[in-house]
Amino acid sequence: MMHDFLSNNRDELAARCRVKVGTRAGRSATEKQLQDGIPLFLEQLIQTLKVEKSRHPMDSRLISGPSNGALALSAVGASAAQHGKDLLALGLSVDQVVHDYGDLCQAITDLAVERDAPFEVDEFRTLNRCLDNAISDAVTEYSYQRDAINAEANELESNRRLGFLAHELRNLLGTASLAFAAAKAGQLSLSGATGSILERSLQGLERLIASSLDEVRIAPDGVATPPPAFSLADFIGEIHDAASMSARQHGCSLRTLAVDADLALDGPRDLLIAAVANLLQNAFKFTQPGTEVRMSAHASGDHILIDVQDHCGGLRPGAAERMFLPFTQMGKNRDGLGLGLTIAKQTVRAAGGALTVKNHPGDGCVFTISLPRKAMPG
Repeated sequence: MMHDFLSNNRDELAARCRVKVGTRAGRSATEKQLQDGIPLFLEQLIQTLKVEKSRHPMDSRLISGPSNGALALSAVGASAAQHGKDLLALGLSVDQVVHDYGDLCQAITDLAVERDAPFEVDEFRTLNRCLDNAISDAVTEYSYQRDAINAEANELESNRRLGFLAHELRNLLGTASLAFAAAKAGQLSLSGATGSILERSLQGLERLIASSLDEVRIAPDGVATPPPAFSLADFIGEIHDAASMSARQHGCSLRTLAVDADLALDGPRDLLIAAVANLLQNAFKFTQPGTEVRMSAHASGDHILIDVQDHCGGLRPGAAERMFLPFTQMGKNRDGLGLGLTIAKQTVRAAGGALTVKNHPGDGCVFTISLPRKAMPG
């Protein structure tokens, strides 16, 4: 009988499955899986076959499940579901789920041929039913767990992107509101410098909203058009004009050093402006009242370095490692979402650069954006 054959050769069959698992490309297994996965299924198959030879053969369905594909709780189903979950945790594909049970079927067939062991047709049907139910439950659980993980990841990504968009909208709207309030209080003409800041902020809002609706602009030939190089001096000057009012509102001042007119950058100009602006807002927020925040930009070899230096008193131990994480707020001031530094770092990285911070204990810190250096178009 098949159950006697399987019982007598349990260790040999388990060993053959281990060999197949070990030699299959991309497959690995923990000791627990080797002990509880396929060997457990083999024991359940043996018990099913034994019950089917008893006076109550239908009780075997409690172990192996029905043969019509109907949903039913069974020992095979429960262990197979765990097996599918374990394989997903190992980062394996759904094909591997099927292969593991196929390994056992092949091992049983090969060994039966080698030992010239005759099986009844009904026993083969039981074997196929157990394998079919095990594969079905393992694949179902694998798919469920995978879909749940993907759904959670998509939700987190959606929330992250929404938070980033809200943060950038808030910054641009804040600058526009400051410019409008200054123009109104001073009865200034909107054709002057304050009006220009207001106009640029509103234009930035418009571009940000447009880009959020169409994040990837593709040229007619299907190839993304690289952005043109732009003047570093103009770039820094535009940031200075918008940030100066915010500095005064925070009780500090902003000093911007002169920039070489021949230096240039490329990349997403508006997003890079937002990245530097986020560094400045962070500096204004934490620098000590009455101190000066300094911004400078210069070339160093084939890179452009943009520095924002404050007088916050220095960073606490471990702060530099955590401050770029999303929704992280290091100080007592909890105004905002804690996304500014995260957005800045990701924007700079996407543009091929890097954002770092250097701590000066007792004084302050310097944030440095490093970006590839470009030449101004002739």
